[in-house]
Amino acid sequence: MSVQSTIDDLTQVCIDLRQSVKKASSQEQKEAIALKHIKTYAGTGLKINDFAKGLEWFNVSASLSLRKELNGKIVILDFFTYCCINCMHILPDLDALEKKYHVQDGLVIIGVHSAKFANERDSSKVLAAVQRYNIEHPVVNDAKLSMWRDIGITCWPSLVMIGPSGQPLFVLVGEDHREELFLYTKVALEYFKSLNQIATNDIPIELASHILPVNKNLLFPGKVHTFMHNSIEKIVISDTGNNRILIMDTNGKVEYVVGGFSPALADGDFESARFNAPQGVCVLGDDIYVADNENHAIRKISLRDQRVTTVAGTGVQGRDYRGGKIGTAQELSSPWDVAIYHHEQGDKTVPILLIAIAGTHQIWALFLEDTIWWKNEKHKAGKCINIVGNGREANRNNSYAHAASLAQPSGLAVSQEFKSVFFADSESSTVRRVCLDKGSVLPVCGADNNPSNLHCFGDVDGKKYSAKLQHPLGVAWNRSDMLVYIADTYNHKIKKTDSEGNCVTVCGGGKPSKDASFDEPSGLAVSQDGKILYVADTNNHCIKAIELDNVQNIRIIEVTLPETVSTLSDYTYNFSSKVSTQDSDLSISFVPTFKNSDLKMNVEAQQKWSLDLLTSNLIASKLHGELSEPVTVKIPSGKEEKKITIMMNMMLCKTSEVCLSKKIRINYSILRDEGSPTQVTENKELFVKE
Repeated sequence: MSVQSTIDDLTQVCIDLRQSVKKASSQEQKEAIALKHIKTYAGTGLKINDFAKGLEWFNVSASLSLRKELNGKIVILDFFTYCCINCMHILPDLDALEKKYHVQDGLVIIGVHSAKFANERDSSKVLAAVQRYNIEHPVVNDAKLSMWRDIGITCWPSLVMIGPSGQPLFVLVGEDHREELFLYTKVALEYFKSLNQIATNDIPIELASHILPVNKNLLFPGKVHTFMHNSIEKIVISDTGNNRILIMDTNGKVEYVVGGFSPALADGDFESARFNAPQGVCVLGDDIYVADNENHAIRKISLRDQRVTTVAGTGVQGRDYRGGKIGTAQELSSPWDVAIYHHEQGDKTVPILLIAIAGTHQIWALFLEDTIWWKNEKHKAGKCINIVGNGREANRNNSYAHAASLAQPSGLAVSQEFKSVFFADSESSTVRRVCLDKGSVLPVCGADNNPSNLHCFGDVDGKKYSAKLQHPLGVAWNRSDMLVYIADTYNHKIKKTDSEGNCVTVCGGGKPSKDASFDEPSGLAVSQDGKILYVADTNNHCIKAIELDNVQNIRIIEVTLPETVSTLSDYTYNFSSKVSTQDSDLSISFVPTFKNSDLKMNVEAQQKWSLDLLTSNLIASKLHGELSEPVTVKIPSGKEEKKITIMMNMMLCKTSEVCLSKKIRINYSILRDEGSPTQVTENKELFVKE
């Protein structure tokens, strides 16, 4: 039997195996079922072919081979593409698995990036995705899908577990396989260890997160929105990579920083509140609503009370396709954008929060007041329900909203004039429209009229189906010119369309760029006077402003944080050392001390630091290292004070069940003194609290 035939066979066998495991009444029975399966496939003599030569790798300092570095390991191949929400959903499972079983234990997870879209074949885009989603296991960019085709993978995500000799053992398709992953990994490691077939060698890990910009005030900003506050126009930004929300004026002066760098779900004041990769933002009065994507929740920021509360979602990914519960009792799945629609109800209007639920391919509504909705259905304030989409991923329009199929809706733009919400349907590469007075779903532009074709993408101006987009993530409605502006994300362009689907390019070169062009722009907002379009230029870590009467005039808004806010950390420490005015060497070690007695280092996680020399005439033996390694710097002769910045990513544990991520910034001054030694060794204590 060929490898392809075996993979095909294993796919169905593992579906049946899942049911057997679920029916087992004890852990011992589950492990026995898994062991019997492993023994059946361990001795087939089949081996998966090695990775193709010349591929680009991430999170490692050298390429890996199934026949060399990975020989003797249990290897899980994660076939993913970074646009895919289902692929993102399994990352927490893989992260938890690799925290439980280390490389030295015999487990290695390899992300095999297998692109759907043309833009995703670019290694720089894969690198940005690895950084954005905090992926810490090795990733290989298989741009030509060589391994995908070689072993017969058919959809994203697919997990293939292979044994220490490269033999395929399990195939898991889709998401929601956490229990099986842990079970099969445990049993496989124990079985092959009993046969002395597991190797304990390390692999050359070098995390891509440490080459992120160290002095940016924004990190992968996802969405942007404008609003009036106290008669002055403001801009709210989801600073997605930094897990926070920024509210600033139109010149970039930040007035409020909400949240912190460590991802978590925590309500409270602006300083103590926490988000996890927040995306869409919108405003109603003094309240900002946030699609807190990886917390699977909707948050409300009160500018009046300066507090954050959770108004929908449980904090855990849900699989409910209907909804109907109140507030935080209702589970959600990867909310990506939010927008306010003012619904006419008799002689008044009531606000409804529309939510793009990317994880279930639907649009939901959170009723902020008692509302009479379609078909005269009455909904209490706080109720959260699905209003558009059947949950099946497709590009199917329909006169009945619940019969339509969406494909990862990621951007919303309400037009009160048309009583509609336009949405960026990213996986179908379209912009579509929901008529909120009738409940019908209509095409606007992009793709074709085959609802099952989610691969009809490109970069073509035109009308309706003749126009082509590539994975658009953002839309904005401009009531001044009655047009929808589109962040055509994977084409690195801004486009616009009217309600009839006449779509044309506004600006952008079609290639990623840092200057007047864009690199995966994801969010848009129109100024209150309709003259400026603000762009969340995600991979360029900035917000850009386009003058709509002269679209060649594009400027970067310099975001300035308050002086009291650390630009890159949960905590900031200031230290100094004196060294000689002659050529000198400085070695600095850091020792964490915990104020909370139940707080400790996570011994299973990597504790890393990165160094920014700030000036060019200093020399460091390395710019990245483990917490156990000192930071060493060579300082040339002179009397001028030098400064360096050290960033630390620390993983802590409060209990065996609760882990915390903390970013620490250390501002270090190197003072010059003729009487000081040329060789200085320092041990600095870091007091860390929860």
